Amino acid sequence: MPLLRVRDLSVTSGSLTLVNGVNLEVNAGERVGLIGESGSGKSLTALAIAGLLGEGLRASGEVSLDGEDLVAATERRRCEVRGSRIAMVFQEPMSALNPTRRIGDQVGETLRIHQGLSRRSAEKAAVDLLRRVEFADPERYVRMYPHELSGGQRQRVMIASAISCDPEVILADEPTTALDVTVQRRVLDLLDRLVDESGCALLLIAHDLAVVSEVCDRVVTMYGGRVVESGSVAQIIDDPHHPYTKALLATSKALSVAETSLGTSLPSIPGTVPNAGQFPRGCPFRDRCDRRVEACVEVPPTLVRDTRTLACWNPVVDDEPVLEEAP
Repeated sequence: MPLLRVRDLSVTSGSLTLVNGVNLEVNAGERVGLIGESGSGKSLTALAIAGLLGEGLRASGEVSLDGEDLVAATERRRCEVRGSRIAMVFQEPMSALNPTRRIGDQVGETLRIHQGLSRRSAEKAAVDLLRRVEFADPERYVRMYPHELSGGQRQRVMIASAISCDPEVILADEPTTALDVTVQRRVLDLLDRLVDESGCALLLIAHDLAVVSEVCDRVVTMYGGRVVESGSVAQIIDDPHHPYTKALLATSKALSVAETSLGTSLPSIPGTVPNAGQFPRGCPFRDRCDRRVEACVEVPPTLVRDTRTLACWNPVVDDEPVLEEAP
């Protein structure tokens, strides 16, 4: 059984469905990338897994951590799990960190809550955690405030907080978006090393497909609050079958070329991502897809071939795929 198993996860806000029937799995020691444009439902999926949905949002379905369904659990139980067994690294640490509290207090807070450490013991542990995330002088940094740190340092503080209780699952939501390229690489290498050391599972939400191809073992593509394709990195990055995945990869590769070639025109996916909960009925990508067929007015079944899943009526393949409907 996978360590983290998500089945038919939906998130609703009143009559609007924002995330619709998401299925994904992450094994211990595995790195899974979650990709898609902004508004595709990636962050909401992670927040639902962590039990951090805002007021007015409701999750249904199953989020199973080592066999325990967290959606069905009480809020008290979810609070016990959150931070100790599932940890989240947010995109913008300056928003997640309290500007009025010292770094040592904030890193040690999870240890005080979940392990009952005293303030002094927690601060000592915070020093060790900052050293683990590559702070050269952690004794000095525990006394600082967030505004005194660089963006990369603040993100490493967030990672130190996340790993403080040795969680089984780390959810990283665009952890390098606000950082320059050199610092991005350092943070990603750090996350990669920590997963190796602890054997935890990593669900990495990212826009940078090059990052996903380097860091992750498997990739899940989301659009319109649904999973449209998933598989190994080789399957998804090298041989995408869903038109949306293929379009994402084309724009990502073109952007990499444009960064070194002035005057290069960039391909783009036609149209824009609709507002959350307002995607067309049937295949959510059909209004932007150049491969749409009459059947696309209906929701495509999720099909499976080897380790790939695919939800598309007219996939991008050279020959007719042999697919079976997923159970």
